[in-house]
Amino acid sequence: MKKGKKIIITLGCVVLAAAIGTGAWLGAVRHQSKAYHLITLDTSDLPEPVSGPVKEADIELSEVKLHYAVYGEKGHPLILIHGNGGSHKSLEEAALYLANDYTVYALDSRCHGQSSDPGEISYELMAKDIKEFIEAMKLEKPYLMGHSDGGINALTVAYTYPNLLGGFISCGANTNPNALKWYFTLGVKLNDRGRHEKLNEMMLTLPQMTQEDLAKISVPAYIVAGEHDIMRLSDTVLIHESIPGSQIAIIKGADHSSYMSHDGQQAYVLAKSFFSELDK
Repeated sequence: MKKGKKIIITLGCVVLAAAIGTGAWLGAVRHQSKAYHLITLDTSDLPEPVSGPVKEADIELSEVKLHYAVYGEKGHPLILIHGNGGSHKSLEEAALYLANDYTVYALDSRCHGQSSDPGEISYELMAKDIKEFIEAMKLEKPYLMGHSDGGINALTVAYTYPNLLGGFISCGANTNPNALKWYFTLGVKLNDRGRHEKLNEMMLTLPQMTQEDLAKISVPAYIVAGEHDIMRLSDTVLIHESIPGSQIAIIKGADHSSYMSHDGQQAYVLAKSFFSELDK
């Protein structure tokens, strides 16, 4: 057999083995996800998104000047919190849809977007900022929906200030850095420089959330992750099982951000399905 033909056959075998292995892995992921409420978000019947925010401003809190945008002027207050490196713009498409049913407050976390950088950042400090924002704006039992770091913030607010929220959705959160999949952690380490260094360092060292912390949560909680998210499913399940009475959903076919950041339709359906039950 000629050398060239052998190489082609060898490459073909490698590709076939990789395809079989990938198929087996995807099958295993699907099987595991089905055990924890695997869902598809139906976006076939949606209201029209509003045209834009009704207000955009800054508010001075004890340690930070927090930037925020308000969408809609009716319904229960709903706070949206973006992920690491983002801003309120990351969830603006969701806000434009949700403004049909809620008064939406989309925040820029400290050291992000147009909010100030007071020099320090942690999930506890961001949770304190959210608490102070709620108090300053005189919001009564607002709902909160957070994605990625925003999901961690939602959890942190809920167990640190148990009586503050009316309910929350935590999307794509993790209890500690070891729960993140290796390829994501490697990517963060390779990008650990420049203006994102402080934010990347936080992802590599925090949070350090315990089951005892999560057990303090007493408000309605919805724990959500993508089927192909960047954290282990076991950690998402741990969060759910540690919070008394919480609900869980795994979004079929989704990765870490595909159903949340810059996808207002799926984010709207997800939020409405949970919060509408609390509205009753």
